[in-house]
Amino acid sequence: MSELKERLLPPRPASALNLRDAAAAAASRSSASGRTSLLGVDVLGLKKRGQGLRSWIRVDTSGNTQVMEVDKFTMMRRCDLPARDLRLLDPLFVYPSTILGREKAIVVNLEQIRCIITADEVLLLNSLDNYVLRYVVELQQRLKTSGVGEIWQQDNNNNGGGQLSRRRRSFDNSFENSSPDYLPFEFRALEIALEAACTFLDSQASELEIEAYPLLDELTSKISTLNLERVRRLKSRLVALTRRVQKVRDEIEQLMDDDGDMAEMYLTEKKKRMEGSLYGDHQSLLGYRSNDGLSVSAPVSPVSSPPDSRGRLDRSVSIARSRHDSARSSEGVTENIEELEMLLEAYFVVIDSTLNKLTSLKEYIDDTEDFINIQLDNVRNQLIQFELLLTTATFVVAIFGVVAGIFGMNFEIDFFTQPGAFRWVLIITGICGFVIFSAFVWFFKYRRLMPL
Repeated sequence: MSELKERLLPPRPASALNLRDAAAAAASRSSASGRTSLLGVDVLGLKKRGQGLRSWIRVDTSGNTQVMEVDKFTMMRRCDLPARDLRLLDPLFVYPSTILGREKAIVVNLEQIRCIITADEVLLLNSLDNYVLRYVVELQQRLKTSGVGEIWQQDNNNNGGGQLSRRRRSFDNSFENSSPDYLPFEFRALEIALEAACTFLDSQASELEIEAYPLLDELTSKISTLNLERVRRLKSRLVALTRRVQKVRDEIEQLMDDDGDMAEMYLTEKKKRMEGSLYGDHQSLLGYRSNDGLSVSAPVSPVSSPPDSRGRLDRSVSIARSRHDSARSSEGVTENIEELEMLLEAYFVVIDSTLNKLTSLKEYIDDTEDFINIQLDNVRNQLIQFELLLTTATFVVAIFGVVAGIFGMNFEIDFFTQPGAFRWVLIITGICGFVIFSAFVWFFKYRRLMPL
Protein backbone atom coordinates (compact mmCIF):
# COMPACT_ATOMS: atom_id res chain seq x y z
CA MET A 1 0.00 0.00 0.00
CA SER A 2 2.86 2.39 0.73
CA GLU A 3 4.41 1.72 -2.70
CA LEU A 4 1.04 2.46 -4.30
CA LYS A 5 0.84 5.75 -2.41
CA GLU A 6 4.30 6.77 -3.59
CA ARG A 7 3.45 5.89 -7.17
CA LEU A 8 0.01 7.49 -7.31
CA LEU A 9 0.35 10.53 -5.11
CA PRO A 10 2.32 13.55 -6.28
CA PRO A 11 5.31 14.73 -4.22
CA ARG A 12 4.52 16.97 -1.29
CA PRO A 13 5.19 20.62 -2.08
CA ALA A 14 7.88 22.45 -0.16
CA SER A 15 5.34 25.01 1.05
CA ALA A 16 3.63 22.34 3.14
CA LEU A 17 6.79 21.94 5.19
CA ASN A 18 6.87 25.62 6.08
CA LEU A 19 3.17 26.17 6.68
CA ARG A 20 3.65 28.69 9.45
CA ASP A 21 6.05 30.81 7.39
CA ALA A 22 3.68 30.70 4.44
CA ALA A 23 0.78 31.83 6.61
CA ALA A 24 2.82 34.73 7.98
CA ALA A 25 3.88 35.71 4.48
CA ALA A 26 0.29 35.61 3.27
CA ALA A 27 -0.79 37.81 6.17
CA SER A 28 1.95 40.31 5.39
CA ARG A 29 1.01 40.35 1.71
CA SER A 30 -2.65 40.90 2.51
CA SER A 31 -1.81 43.77 4.85
CA ALA A 32 0.57 45.30 2.31
CA SER A 33 -1.96 45.11 -0.50
CA GLY A 34 -4.75 46.51 1.66
CA ARG A 35 -6.88 43.37 1.32
CA THR A 36 -8.78 42.50 4.48
CA SER A 37 -9.00 38.94 5.74
CA LEU A 38 -11.93 37.33 7.50
CA LEU A 39 -10.81 36.02 10.91
CA GLY A 40 -7.29 35.58 9.61
CA VAL A 41 -8.44 33.63 6.51
CA ASP A 42 -7.39 34.82 3.08
CA VAL A 43 -10.71 34.69 1.22
CA LEU A 44 -9.17 35.50 -2.15
CA GLY A 45 -6.59 32.78 -1.62
CA LEU A 46 -9.34 30.27 -0.88
CA LYS A 47 -11.12 31.34 -4.06
CA LYS A 48 -8.00 30.79 -6.11
CA ARG A 49 -7.39 27.41 -4.50
CA GLY A 50 -10.97 26.39 -5.27
CA GLN A 51 -10.38 27.14 -8.96
CA GLY A 52 -6.76 25.93 -9.04
CA LEU A 53 -5.22 22.65 -10.02
CA ARG A 54 -6.32 19.44 -8.38
CA SER A 55 -4.65 16.07 -8.42
CA TRP A 56 -6.69 13.34 -10.14
CA ILE A 57 -6.00 9.63 -10.55
CA ARG A 58 -6.92 8.40 -14.01
CA VAL A 59 -7.61 4.70 -14.64
CA ASP A 60 -8.24 3.65 -18.25
CA THR A 61 -9.98 0.57 -19.60
CA SER A 62 -6.72 -1.42 -19.55
CA GLY A 63 -6.10 -0.77 -15.87
CA ASN A 64 -3.27 1.72 -16.36
CA THR A 65 -3.10 4.55 -13.84
CA GLN A 66 -1.90 8.09 -14.27
CA VAL A 67 -1.79 11.10 -11.94
CA MET A 68 -2.97 14.33 -13.57
CA GLU A 69 -3.02 17.94 -12.42
CA VAL A 70 -6.22 19.43 -13.88
CA ASP A 71 -8.15 22.53 -12.96
CA LYS A 72 -11.90 22.68 -12.55
CA PHE A 73 -12.77 24.26 -15.89
CA THR A 74 -10.67 21.77 -17.84
CA MET A 75 -12.40 18.90 -16.05
CA MET A 76 -15.79 20.43 -16.84
CA ARG A 77 -14.94 20.58 -20.55
CA ARG A 78 -13.32 17.14 -20.53
CA CYS A 79 -16.32 15.34 -19.02
CA ASP A 80 -19.04 17.74 -20.19
CA LEU A 81 -20.25 18.33 -16.62
CA PRO A 82 -21.68 21.44 -14.95
CA ALA A 83 -19.97 23.05 -12.00
CA ARG A 84 -22.63 21.84 -9.55
CA ASP A 85 -21.76 18.21 -10.33
CA LEU A 86 -18.06 18.77 -9.66
CA ARG A 87 -19.01 20.52 -6.43
CA LEU A 88 -20.33 17.16 -5.20
CA LEU A 89 -16.81 15.77 -5.46
CA ASP A 90 -15.10 18.70 -3.74
CA PRO A 91 -13.58 17.55 -0.41
CA LEU A 92 -14.16 21.04 1.02
CA PHE A 93 -17.91 20.38 1.01
CA VAL A 94 -19.91 17.67 2.72
CA TYR A 95 -22.66 16.22 0.54
CA PRO A 96 -24.70 13.04 0.98
CA SER A 97 -24.13 10.03 -1.22
CA THR A 98 -25.15 10.68 -4.81
CA ILE A 99 -25.05 8.85 -8.15
CA LEU A 100 -25.79 11.04 -11.18
CA GLY A 101 -26.02 9.88 -14.78
CA ARG A 102 -25.05 12.56 -17.29
CA GLU A 103 -24.61 12.64 -21.07
CA LYS A 104 -20.95 11.56 -21.11
CA ALA A 105 -20.16 10.66 -17.51
CA ILE A 106 -21.42 9.20 -14.25
CA VAL A 107 -20.75 11.27 -11.14
CA VAL A 108 -20.30 9.04 -8.09
CA ASN A 109 -20.12 10.31 -4.51
CA LEU A 110 -20.28 7.27 -2.24
CA GLU A 111 -18.65 7.76 1.14
CA GLN A 112 -14.89 8.08 0.49
CA ILE A 113 -15.18 7.19 -3.22
CA ARG A 114 -15.62 10.39 -5.24
CA CYS A 115 -15.03 9.85 -8.92
CA ILE A 116 -16.16 10.56 -12.46
CA ILE A 117 -16.78 7.52 -14.66
CA THR A 118 -16.78 7.83 -18.43
CA ALA A 119 -16.86 5.25 -21.18
CA ASP A 120 -13.05 5.22 -21.41
CA GLU A 121 -11.68 6.17 -18.00
CA VAL A 122 -12.28 6.70 -14.30
CA LEU A 123 -11.14 9.95 -12.68
CA LEU A 124 -10.73 9.98 -8.91
CA LEU A 125 -9.70 12.79 -6.64
CA ASN A 126 -6.23 11.93 -5.40
CA SER A 127 -6.58 11.23 -1.70
CA LEU A 128 -4.58 9.70 1.12
CA ASP A 129 -7.57 7.60 2.15
CA ASN A 130 -6.87 3.88 2.06
CA TYR A 131 -10.33 3.19 0.63
CA VAL A 132 -9.51 5.26 -2.46
CA LEU A 133 -6.26 3.38 -2.97
CA ARG A 134 -8.03 0.06 -2.46
CA TYR A 135 -10.60 1.11 -5.04
CA VAL A 136 -7.83 1.82 -7.57
CA VAL A 137 -6.10 -1.49 -6.84
CA GLU A 138 -9.35 -3.46 -7.07
CA LEU A 139 -10.31 -1.76 -10.33
CA GLN A 140 -6.89 -2.51 -11.82
CA GLN A 141 -7.04 -6.14 -10.78
CA ARG A 142 -10.51 -6.71 -12.20
CA LEU A 143 -9.76 -4.96 -15.47
CA LYS A 144 -6.52 -6.85 -15.99
CA THR A 145 -7.96 -10.18 -14.83
CA SER A 146 -11.11 -10.03 -16.93
CA GLY A 147 -9.22 -8.65 -19.91
CA VAL A 148 -12.29 -6.89 -21.20
CA GLY A 149 -11.35 -4.41 -23.88
CA GLU A 150 -12.82 -2.71 -26.89
CA ILE A 151 -11.55 -3.11 -30.42
CA TRP A 152 -12.59 -0.78 -33.16
CA GLN A 153 -12.31 -2.28 -36.57
CA GLN A 154 -13.69 -1.64 -40.03
CA ASP A 155 -15.96 -4.12 -41.77
CA ASN A 156 -16.79 -3.99 -45.45
CA ASN A 157 -20.45 -4.17 -46.32
CA ASN A 158 -22.10 -5.38 -49.49
CA ASN A 159 -22.00 -1.94 -51.12
CA GLY A 160 -18.26 -1.65 -50.77
CA GLY A 161 -18.41 0.97 -48.02
CA GLY A 162 -16.96 0.76 -44.53
CA GLN A 163 -18.71 0.61 -41.20
CA LEU A 164 -17.11 1.02 -37.82
CA SER A 165 -18.23 -1.66 -35.41
CA ARG A 166 -17.16 -2.37 -31.87
CA ARG A 167 -16.24 -5.89 -30.85
CA ARG A 168 -15.95 -6.87 -27.21
CA ARG A 169 -13.49 -9.57 -26.36
CA SER A 170 -12.79 -11.30 -23.08
CA PHE A 171 -9.77 -13.07 -21.69
CA ASP A 172 -11.19 -16.51 -22.38
CA ASN A 173 -13.00 -15.83 -25.63
CA SER A 174 -11.77 -13.56 -28.41
CA PHE A 175 -15.18 -13.51 -30.07
CA GLU A 176 -18.21 -11.56 -28.92
CA ASN A 177 -19.04 -12.37 -25.34
CA SER A 178 -22.71 -13.08 -24.76
CA SER A 179 -22.32 -14.07 -21.12
CA PRO A 180 -24.81 -12.43 -18.76
CA ASP A 181 -21.92 -11.65 -16.40
CA TYR A 182 -20.43 -9.21 -18.87
CA LEU A 183 -20.65 -5.56 -17.95
CA PRO A 184 -19.38 -2.47 -19.77
CA PHE A 185 -16.45 -0.55 -18.37
CA GLU A 186 -18.56 2.10 -16.67
CA PHE A 187 -20.67 -0.50 -14.88
CA ARG A 188 -17.57 -2.36 -13.68
CA ALA A 189 -16.22 0.85 -12.18
CA LEU A 190 -19.64 1.65 -10.68
CA GLU A 191 -19.89 -1.87 -9.27
CA ILE A 192 -16.55 -1.56 -7.48
CA ALA A 193 -17.60 1.84 -6.07
CA LEU A 194 -20.88 0.39 -4.80
CA GLU A 195 -19.06 -2.62 -3.39
CA ALA A 196 -16.53 -0.38 -1.59
CA ALA A 197 -19.27 1.82 -0.14
CA CYS A 198 -21.47 -1.09 0.95
CA THR A 199 -18.50 -2.94 2.45
CA PHE A 200 -17.36 0.15 4.33
CA LEU A 201 -20.83 0.85 5.74
CA ASP A 202 -21.40 -2.80 6.63
CA SER A 203 -18.05 -3.00 8.44
CA GLN A 204 -18.90 0.11 10.44
CA ALA A 205 -22.30 -1.35 11.27
CA SER A 206 -20.67 -4.60 12.42
CA GLU A 207 -18.17 -2.76 14.60
CA LEU A 208 -20.96 -0.71 16.13
CA GLU A 209 -22.99 -3.84 16.73
CA ILE A 210 -20.08 -5.63 18.44
CA GLU A 211 -19.54 -2.63 20.69
CA ALA A 212 -23.20 -1.98 21.43
CA TYR A 213 -24.57 -5.29 22.73
CA PRO A 214 -22.09 -5.81 25.63
CA LEU A 215 -22.48 -2.17 26.63
CA LEU A 216 -26.27 -2.40 26.66
CA ASP A 217 -26.17 -5.63 28.69
CA GLU A 218 -23.84 -3.94 31.19
CA LEU A 219 -26.20 -0.99 31.42
CA THR A 220 -29.18 -3.22 32.23
CA SER A 221 -27.24 -4.84 35.08
CA LYS A 222 -25.72 -1.63 36.44
CA ILE A 223 -27.24 1.77 35.80
CA SER A 224 -24.56 4.41 36.20
CA THR A 225 -23.75 7.81 34.82
CA LEU A 226 -20.72 6.47 32.93
CA ASN A 227 -22.72 3.73 31.22
CA LEU A 228 -25.50 6.14 30.31
CA GLU A 229 -22.99 8.54 28.74
CA ARG A 230 -21.43 5.71 26.70
CA VAL A 231 -24.84 4.63 25.46
CA ARG A 232 -25.67 8.22 24.52
CA ARG A 233 -22.52 8.46 22.37
CA LEU A 234 -23.25 5.08 20.87
CA LYS A 235 -26.75 6.15 19.91
CA SER A 236 -25.43 9.34 18.28
CA ARG A 237 -23.05 7.29 16.14
CA LEU A 238 -25.87 4.91 15.28
CA VAL A 239 -28.16 7.72 14.14
CA ALA A 240 -25.42 9.26 11.95
CA LEU A 241 -24.52 5.90 10.39
CA THR A 242 -28.18 5.04 9.80
CA ARG A 243 -28.67 8.34 8.00
CA ARG A 244 -25.72 7.62 5.67
CA VAL A 245 -26.87 4.07 4.95
CA GLN A 246 -30.41 5.29 4.35
CA LYS A 247 -29.15 7.86 1.86
CA VAL A 248 -27.21 5.24 -0.15
CA ARG A 249 -30.23 2.94 -0.12
CA ASP A 250 -32.57 5.71 -1.27
CA GLU A 251 -30.15 6.69 -4.04
CA ILE A 252 -29.99 3.13 -5.39
CA GLU A 253 -33.74 2.72 -5.08
CA GLN A 254 -34.33 5.98 -6.92
CA LEU A 255 -32.13 4.81 -9.79
CA MET A 256 -33.94 1.47 -9.94
CA ASP A 257 -37.33 3.16 -10.09
CA ASP A 258 -36.38 5.46 -12.98
CA ASP A 259 -35.68 3.77 -16.33
CA GLY A 260 -34.57 7.04 -17.87
CA ASP A 261 -31.81 7.55 -15.31
CA MET A 262 -30.57 4.00 -15.84
CA ALA A 263 -30.61 4.48 -19.60
CA GLU A 264 -28.50 7.63 -19.21
CA MET A 265 -25.77 5.59 -17.53
CA TYR A 266 -25.12 3.41 -20.59
CA LEU A 267 -22.13 5.50 -21.66
CA THR A 268 -20.56 2.89 -23.94
CA GLU A 269 -23.77 2.43 -25.87
CA LYS A 270 -24.25 6.18 -26.20
CA LYS A 271 -20.70 6.58 -27.42
CA LYS A 272 -21.25 3.85 -29.97
CA ARG A 273 -24.46 5.48 -31.19
CA MET A 274 -22.82 8.88 -31.41
CA GLU A 275 -19.92 7.63 -33.49
CA GLY A 276 -22.29 5.57 -35.64
CA SER A 277 -24.46 8.63 -36.17
CA LEU A 278 -21.45 10.71 -37.20
CA TYR A 279 -20.36 8.00 -39.62
CA GLY A 280 -23.90 7.75 -41.03
CA ASP A 281 -24.02 11.51 -41.53
CA HIS A 282 -20.73 11.32 -43.38
CA GLN A 283 -22.03 8.54 -45.63
CA SER A 284 -25.29 10.37 -46.32
CA LEU A 285 -23.36 13.51 -47.20
CA LEU A 286 -21.19 11.55 -49.64
CA GLY A 287 -24.29 9.94 -51.16
CA TYR A 288 -25.97 13.32 -51.55
CA ARG A 289 -22.97 14.71 -53.39
CA SER A 290 -22.71 11.65 -55.65
CA ASN A 291 -26.43 11.86 -56.51
CA ASP A 292 -25.98 15.51 -57.34
CA GLY A 293 -23.52 14.54 -60.07
CA LEU A 294 -20.43 15.70 -58.22
CA SER A 295 -17.23 13.81 -57.74
CA VAL A 296 -15.97 13.34 -54.22
CA SER A 297 -12.38 13.94 -55.19
CA ALA A 298 -13.09 16.85 -57.58
CA PRO A 299 -13.41 20.36 -56.17
CA VAL A 300 -16.87 21.86 -56.06
CA SER A 301 -17.48 24.88 -58.22
CA PRO A 302 -18.62 27.92 -56.26
CA VAL A 303 -21.00 28.89 -59.08
CA SER A 304 -22.90 25.60 -59.27
CA SER A 305 -23.20 25.14 -55.51
CA PRO A 306 -23.39 28.17 -53.25
CA PRO A 307 -21.50 27.45 -49.99
CA ASP A 308 -24.16 28.96 -47.71
CA SER A 309 -27.06 26.92 -49.05
CA ARG A 310 -24.96 23.74 -49.21
CA GLY A 311 -23.75 24.23 -45.59
CA ARG A 312 -27.27 24.82 -44.32
CA LEU A 313 -28.50 21.72 -46.12
CA ASP A 314 -25.69 19.59 -44.70
CA ARG A 315 -26.37 20.80 -41.17
CA SER A 316 -30.10 20.18 -41.46
CA VAL A 317 -29.52 16.63 -42.74
CA SER A 318 -27.06 15.96 -39.92
CA ILE A 319 -29.36 17.31 -37.21
CA ALA A 320 -32.38 15.39 -38.51
CA ARG A 321 -30.47 12.12 -38.71
CA SER A 322 -28.89 12.51 -35.28
CA ARG A 323 -32.26 13.25 -33.70
CA HIS A 324 -33.83 10.26 -35.36
CA ASP A 325 -30.99 7.95 -34.36
CA SER A 326 -30.89 9.22 -30.76
CA ALA A 327 -34.65 8.83 -30.34
CA ARG A 328 -34.61 5.35 -31.81
CA SER A 329 -31.61 4.22 -29.78
CA SER A 330 -32.92 5.71 -26.52
CA GLU A 331 -36.05 3.59 -26.89
CA GLY A 332 -33.90 0.50 -27.38
CA VAL A 333 -31.69 1.27 -24.39
CA THR A 334 -34.71 1.93 -22.19
CA GLU A 335 -35.96 -1.55 -23.00
CA ASN A 336 -32.55 -3.16 -22.33
CA ILE A 337 -31.58 -1.95 -18.87
CA GLU A 338 -31.71 -5.34 -17.18
CA GLU A 339 -27.93 -5.46 -16.68
CA LEU A 340 -27.77 -2.26 -14.66
CA GLU A 341 -31.01 -3.04 -12.85
CA MET A 342 -29.71 -6.42 -11.71
CA LEU A 343 -26.43 -4.83 -10.63
CA LEU A 344 -28.21 -2.17 -8.59
CA GLU A 345 -30.62 -4.71 -7.16
CA ALA A 346 -27.75 -6.87 -5.89
CA TYR A 347 -26.19 -4.00 -3.95
CA PHE A 348 -29.62 -2.76 -2.90
CA VAL A 349 -30.08 -6.08 -1.10
CA VAL A 350 -26.67 -5.64 0.58
CA ILE A 351 -27.30 -2.08 1.75
CA ASP A 352 -30.85 -2.98 2.81
CA SER A 353 -29.41 -5.79 4.95
CA THR A 354 -27.05 -3.30 6.56
CA LEU A 355 -29.95 -0.94 7.20
CA ASN A 356 -31.97 -3.77 8.77
CA LYS A 357 -29.01 -4.56 11.00
CA LEU A 358 -28.86 -0.95 12.18
CA THR A 359 -32.62 -0.87 12.62
CA SER A 360 -32.50 -3.98 14.79
CA LEU A 361 -29.73 -2.42 16.86
CA LYS A 362 -31.76 0.76 17.30
CA GLU A 363 -34.77 -1.29 18.38
CA TYR A 364 -32.58 -3.12 20.89
CA ILE A 365 -31.37 0.22 22.26
CA ASP A 366 -34.97 1.45 22.49
CA ASP A 367 -35.98 -1.74 24.31
CA THR A 368 -33.06 -1.29 26.69
CA GLU A 369 -34.09 2.30 27.35
CA ASP A 370 -37.65 1.16 28.03
CA PHE A 371 -36.36 -1.51 30.41
CA ILE A 372 -34.20 1.04 32.23
CA ASN A 373 -37.13 3.44 32.47
CA ILE A 374 -39.26 0.65 33.94
CA GLN A 375 -36.56 -0.09 36.48
CA LEU A 376 -36.26 3.58 37.40
CA ASP A 377 -40.02 3.88 37.70
CA ASN A 378 -40.09 0.86 39.98
CA VAL A 379 -37.41 2.36 42.21
CA ARG A 380 -39.26 5.66 42.22
CA ASN A 381 -42.48 3.90 43.25
CA GLN A 382 -40.70 2.12 46.08
CA LEU A 383 -39.33 5.43 47.31
CA ILE A 384 -42.81 6.95 47.20
CA GLN A 385 -44.21 4.01 49.19
CA PHE A 386 -41.46 4.31 51.76
CA GLU A 387 -42.08 8.02 52.03
CA LEU A 388 -45.79 7.34 52.54
CA LEU A 389 -45.12 4.90 55.36
CA LEU A 390 -42.62 7.27 56.90
CA THR A 391 -45.14 10.11 56.81
CA THR A 392 -47.76 7.93 58.44
CA ALA A 393 -45.34 6.87 61.20
CA THR A 394 -44.40 10.50 61.76
CA PHE A 395 -48.09 11.34 62.21
CA VAL A 396 -48.48 8.57 64.80
CA VAL A 397 -45.38 9.73 66.70
CA ALA A 398 -46.77 13.24 66.66
CA ILE A 399 -49.67 11.97 68.77
CA PHE A 400 -47.20 11.13 71.53
CA GLY A 401 -45.87 14.66 71.23
CA VAL A 402 -49.37 16.09 71.70
CA VAL A 403 -49.97 13.95 74.80
CA ALA A 404 -46.60 14.88 76.25
CA GLY A 405 -47.36 18.54 75.62
CA ILE A 406 -50.68 18.29 77.42
CA PHE A 407 -49.23 16.57 80.49
CA GLY A 408 -46.33 18.96 80.54
CA MET A 409 -48.52 21.95 81.32
CA ASN A 410 -47.90 23.76 84.63
CA PHE A 411 -51.19 23.06 86.39
CA GLU A 412 -52.25 20.62 89.10
CA ILE A 413 -54.96 17.95 88.83
CA ASP A 414 -55.73 14.88 90.90
CA PHE A 415 -54.75 12.50 88.08
CA PHE A 416 -51.09 13.52 88.40
CA THR A 417 -50.98 12.43 92.04
CA GLN A 418 -52.20 8.87 91.39
CA PRO A 419 -49.43 6.24 91.21
CA GLY A 420 -49.12 4.42 87.83
CA ALA A 421 -51.17 7.00 85.97
CA PHE A 422 -48.39 7.90 83.56
CA ARG A 423 -47.98 4.22 82.64
CA TRP A 424 -51.62 3.95 81.61
CA VAL A 425 -51.28 7.11 79.56
CA LEU A 426 -48.40 5.62 77.60
CA ILE A 427 -50.24 2.32 77.03
CA ILE A 428 -53.44 3.97 75.83
CA THR A 429 -51.51 6.36 73.58
CA GLY A 430 -49.50 3.52 72.01
CA ILE A 431 -52.63 1.47 71.36
CA CYS A 432 -54.32 4.45 69.71
CA GLY A 433 -51.23 5.15 67.57
CA PHE A 434 -51.03 1.52 66.42
CA VAL A 435 -54.71 1.50 65.51
CA ILE A 436 -54.35 4.73 63.54
CA PHE A 437 -51.24 3.43 61.71
CA SER A 438 -52.98 0.13 60.85
CA ALA A 439 -55.98 2.03 59.55
CA PHE A 440 -53.75 4.11 57.27
CA VAL A 441 -51.97 0.99 55.94
CA TRP A 442 -55.28 -0.74 55.27
CA PHE A 443 -56.52 2.34 53.43
CA PHE A 444 -53.38 2.47 51.27
CA LYS A 445 -53.75 -1.19 50.33
CA TYR A 446 -57.43 -0.78 49.67
CA ARG A 447 -56.72 2.09 47.29
CA ARG A 448 -53.86 0.09 45.74
CA LEU A 449 -51.32 2.72 46.67
CA MET A 450 -49.07 -0.01 48.06
CA PRO A 451 -48.44 -3.60 46.86
CA LEU A 452 -50.38 -6.24 48.73
